[in-house]
Amino acid sequence: MVEPQPGHVRIRVQSCGVCHTDSITVEGLRPDPAQPLVPGHEVVGVIDAVGDSVSGWAVGDRVGVGFLGGHCGECEWCRRGDFVNCAHQPQTGATVDGGYAEVLYARASGLVRVPDAITATDASPLLCAGITTFNPLRRVHAAPDALVAIQGIGGLGHLGVQYADKLGYQVAAIARGTEKGGLAVKLGAHHYIDSAAVDPADALQELGGAVAIIATASSGASMSQLVGGLAPHGQLVVVGAANDPIEVNTTDLIFGGRSIIGSLTGTPIENEVGLQFSAAHGVASLNEVLPFEDAPAAYERMMSGQARFRVVLDVQSKKADGKL
Repeated sequence: MVEPQPGHVRIRVQSCGVCHTDSITVEGLRPDPAQPLVPGHEVVGVIDAVGDSVSGWAVGDRVGVGFLGGHCGECEWCRRGDFVNCAHQPQTGATVDGGYAEVLYARASGLVRVPDAITATDASPLLCAGITTFNPLRRVHAAPDALVAIQGIGGLGHLGVQYADKLGYQVAAIARGTEKGGLAVKLGAHHYIDSAAVDPADALQELGGAVAIIATASSGASMSQLVGGLAPHGQLVVVGAANDPIEVNTTDLIFGGRSIIGSLTGTPIENEVGLQFSAAHGVASLNEVLPFEDAPAAYERMMSGQARFRVVLDVQSKKADGKL
């Protein structure tokens, strides 16, 4: 087996989440689709080899690797402490091989310590969907019990509702139709808004206006309806990638000083905070777990939109069966 390069470790994969971003690799949407690449960026495993110039990590450490595969520490953005926007950071499963595999090689700067209190299959989605919703909620500047809205009750949103509730906010969940209302309340929502039946902005204003709306749905059109539901100085935080644009009335931004921002995952240490918070407060992803040999079926299940709500490959169970 190949030894890890300097600054890297080799990981025996235990589990890997299946995320819509994996389609970049699977569907050949990368700049060089002819170059073979293994998808997967919600990886949990155990270090079994450490390369030269690596400190702070040892064989046997339980670790995770998310979409951001480790900052370089040398570019302008790293020097400014903005590791998420590192100019030379690999993207796990998109620019370097990912976790649909028995073994993964990763930069030490991208490693996340995984608490023993969380199983590998439970931790995997938290390394992407979890941190994607947890980070912007942590950055909301508002008093406890302020109104925060989560748009979309899917792979991202079902975690966002839980985090917002556990962080002490009054939570409004927004989705189309009534079928997810009961689940949203069970997950911690105090209000459910059916955007197919009412204008979500009007509904939020009736509740006093949201200090933040975390937009998780993959639809710019659905996000366009939300800005008017913000309180003064409120933010629409976009975490769901959509192919269509967000359209907004300028007056909705000017009056009240409202804003629209984007948020991209988080650093390894922020991911560790997210995992620790999840373990301490009982935040958990709702997962469909499939064995590693069913990876193609797992991907198709995720892409169908029918999964409730995350799909995870259990590589560890195959190892336990002695098949590797």
